[in-house]
Amino acid sequence: MTAHSRPASAPADGHRWFRRHARADAARLRLVCFPHAGGAASLFRDWQGGLPLDVEVLAARYPGRQDRFREPCITSMPQLCDRIVQALQPFLDTPLALFGHSLGAKVAHEVTARLELRHGVGPVRLFVSGTGPAHLATATAPAALDDARLMAHTRRLGAANAHLLDDPELAALLLPSLRGDYELAAGYRPTRAQLTRVRAPITAFTGDRDPLTPLADVLAWAELTRGGFDHLVFPGGHFYLEPWRAAVLDEIAAALPLPYVPLQPTQTDQAATASPSGGRAESRAEGRAEDCARDCSRSDSCTSG
Repeated sequence: MTAHSRPASAPADGHRWFRRHARADAARLRLVCFPHAGGAASLFRDWQGGLPLDVEVLAARYPGRQDRFREPCITSMPQLCDRIVQALQPFLDTPLALFGHSLGAKVAHEVTARLELRHGVGPVRLFVSGTGPAHLATATAPAALDDARLMAHTRRLGAANAHLLDDPELAALLLPSLRGDYELAAGYRPTRAQLTRVRAPITAFTGDRDPLTPLADVLAWAELTRGGFDHLVFPGGHFYLEPWRAAVLDEIAAALPLPYVPLQPTQTDQAATASPSGGRAESRAEGRAEDCARDCSRSDSCTSG
């Protein structure tokens, strides 16, 4: 089975699970993006502008947030990944690459394994960010914290939009998805032997001051690929991705099997890539409720690991 044997049209389930961002009539490659715990598709709303014209971005839309906020969160990793793989079927007419940040990296790895093992179609590359493989997960369980401590934990990680939790009505909308994702993470504790070594090459990104992810954990992704591994370290913490978005997209685009012509950066991107340490990467090779929900759809939703 090849990735080119399926129809290009996407039925309702595909549209429900993925927000599509494209600037060309026909994509030559799709980058499927998975957010962190409590995150949402809007995290990737500006990514298409930093990629080649013929790369389409598919941003995962999890239940329990933004325009799916009335649906219950999925708190089982196998169930979530099975649903995602099912929703990806109509998009397999075009080669895929997968990107995930933090919890989203673990989702992306499991989705990659399912595509390869069950459907004979794997991504051309898997990009993982802000975490190590699932068997190295820490013993902390933020899902067990009360609301105040959970919000404090989230703010400490340094995401730019953590201020949304200061609004009680927005916090009431955002906390269930954050807590649901932490419940999913707490229940997903595979051993190394239970994790699939995928055929896709893996590129890992991390921040040099990430309090959740030692570099040794990031390097352990090398054990889970048969296709080659490299990594890049950016200045910053767990959410290094926000100020370094343009540089990360540049690295992603350069790693994709497409002719790459860098786009002219916007003023916003130029400001975001001004490095306080003088380099863009340190290492390589290595009702009101509904109104609030609509407001949240313009943000990156809640923020955590």
